[in-house]
This record gives sequence, C-alpha cells and structure tokens, in this order.
Amino acid sequence: MIVVDVNVLAYIWLPDPLSAAANACHVKDEHWAAPLLWRSEFCNILAHYLRKGLVNVAGAKAAYQNAEFTLKKLEYAVTVDEVLALVSQSTCTAYDCEYVALAQRLGVRLVTKDTKLAKAFPQVAIDLEAFVRP
Repeated sequence: MIVVDVNVLAYIWLPDPLSAAANACHVKDEHWAAPLLWRSEFCNILAHYLRKGLVNVAGAKAAYQNAEFTLKKLEYAVTVDEVLALVSQSTCTAYDCEYVALAQRLGVRLVTKDTKLAKAFPQVAIDLEAFVRP
C-alpha cells in the first residue's frame, strides 16, 4: 500500500504528461490510500480541466468515479494534531500535511510530484518518477 497525493490520482484519470508514470505507479502498487481531503482537491482539479475545455462534464464525472474506485475504500480521516505537528515542522500547507500524516500513520510511502513536500519529508514522501524508476 502507498499513499498518493491527489495529483498522482488525477494523472491516472485525466490527460497529463505524467499519466504514464502514474499508471506505472499503479502497476507497481495497486493499493492506493488517501486522506478524505482528496475528494475536494480532485473536484478542484476537475474544475480546472472543465474550464480549460480539457474534459466535458461527463468526462469529469467519469474521472471522479474512476478515482473513487481506484481508492477502493482506502480513504482515511487524519487528526488536527497529526496535521499541525507536521505543519510546525515545515512550510508545507495543511492540505499537503494530511497526506504525510496518513502515510506516517500507515507506515507507508507517500508518492507525490510536489517537490517541496518531498524535500520537507524525505523519510516519507517520494517523487512519482523516482518511485516507478526500476
């Protein structure tokens, strides 16, 4: 199992240059987890794709449903204590720290394309492309 940030999840179901890397990540470890926050963040990504004309409403809805299926009920709440402890150790957003908190709690890696997050928490976070590199 790994925790994936919302962008990695989006790369699977929306057109992006990193889609191949995200698919390779899913092949390497198909058990993806995320904090509940992923849902709101994914909707925000969908809004961007809709406004840019990169997907239509039906495509956005399908991407969301596919993302839900990908997580297969591996969604977790994190506590404010977990998040604030991580925020106090870094300059990362509370949103990003939710992913780190979950990875720490589960004792797994966080796969991300957020370089700031990967640098702040190298013991937990790993770059998507580094994760899939043989």
